[in-house]
Amino acid sequence: MLILKLAFKNIRGAGLRTWLNVIALSFGYVAIIFIQGLINGMTHQMEASNINAYYGGGQYWQQKYDPYDPLTLDFAHGKVPTDFQQLVDEDKALPILIRQATIYPKGRMQSAVLKGIKPNQKVITIPAYVLNEVNGYIPGLIGERMAKNTGLSKGDVLTVRWRDTHGTYDANEVKIVEVMSTNVMEIDNGQIWIPIDKMREMTAMPDEATMFVLGKNSKFNKSLFGWNFKSLDFLLEDTRAAMEVEQAGDSLFYIVLLVLAMLSIFDTQILSIFRRRKEMGTLMALGMTRSNLIRLFTIEGAMHAILAAVAAAIYGTPLLLWVYSSGIAMPGGASDSFGLSIGDAIHPIFSAGLIIGTTLIILMVTTIVSYLPTRKISRLKPTDALRGKLT
Repeated sequence: MLILKLAFKNIRGAGLRTWLNVIALSFGYVAIIFIQGLINGMTHQMEASNINAYYGGGQYWQQKYDPYDPLTLDFAHGKVPTDFQQLVDEDKALPILIRQATIYPKGRMQSAVLKGIKPNQKVITIPAYVLNEVNGYIPGLIGERMAKNTGLSKGDVLTVRWRDTHGTYDANEVKIVEVMSTNVMEIDNGQIWIPIDKMREMTAMPDEATMFVLGKNSKFNKSLFGWNFKSLDFLLEDTRAAMEVEQAGDSLFYIVLLVLAMLSIFDTQILSIFRRRKEMGTLMALGMTRSNLIRLFTIEGAMHAILAAVAAAIYGTPLLLWVYSSGIAMPGGASDSFGLSIGDAIHPIFSAGLIIGTTLIILMVTTIVSYLPTRKISRLKPTDALRGKLT
């Protein structure tokens, strides 16, 4: 306890030098917590958007379906398994039929993907209810990106050509009944959503589907012949990998901040040992052991981290709470530019584990850096210290 009191008295007596170190170190606390919280918020937001809009509680893919190979769509379809039919009837699973097509918006030819979905589904957040509209045309739902790329808008009619299961080409007109706003590109880019019953009729695939989306928190994961279960861990793998790359890049920024702050602590310790030689000799002459003297200087350095944590809490808490509540606005088109499912604003997430972990890491590093210069004290003789000599 005596060493703690003496250490606190010494760093308080250092005056401006102490507070400059504390302020510099507190910036490191706030910056690291803010950036890490921002990444956590982005990850959570992207995962939630994908789960709500398309992934649900997991998916079952027809064994020939490959989302990265459009050529598999001609063969990637199968009858609804008996185990699924009850889930579909209870709105706990959603069948989706996917087919390659060619569209002709405003006289131009463009490839697209037709996706059949139940208009009254409640599994995902796609506003499929608009497909209930009956107006003599096949009702179609597209996203804002698709509308921008094709020049289509609500109320437009376009010709769509497809090939049925027998290889016969057919065509019909689709009327865009709604343009949905979504930040999930997997349900938007190059896609037209139509009623699944109509699509089954068009493609001569009664009671067939390409994939099934399970309801959120579904525990259904049976092994079904001809169908492959894709868990959320698998579906979100790319999203999480992108965030891991982002974290790896930001770690360099953390290191730079810590190095700058630790250099100031290290220099302060070196200066203290150089200027306080007679004080060290006096303390040793009064009975303080070398180990206690080393402990005193190490604690003085570590207290900078503790005071920095207090300072960071004073001005950082209201700042981070404000950012958390208001979010960080993203420029228009950010989702498209970065290829991420982020909305108009990112809301950081600051968990207790993040704050405590950051504090402990900085405290540990500061303690180590404070200890390193004090090793010179182990060779100090009281008589030499009283005369102002270190060696």
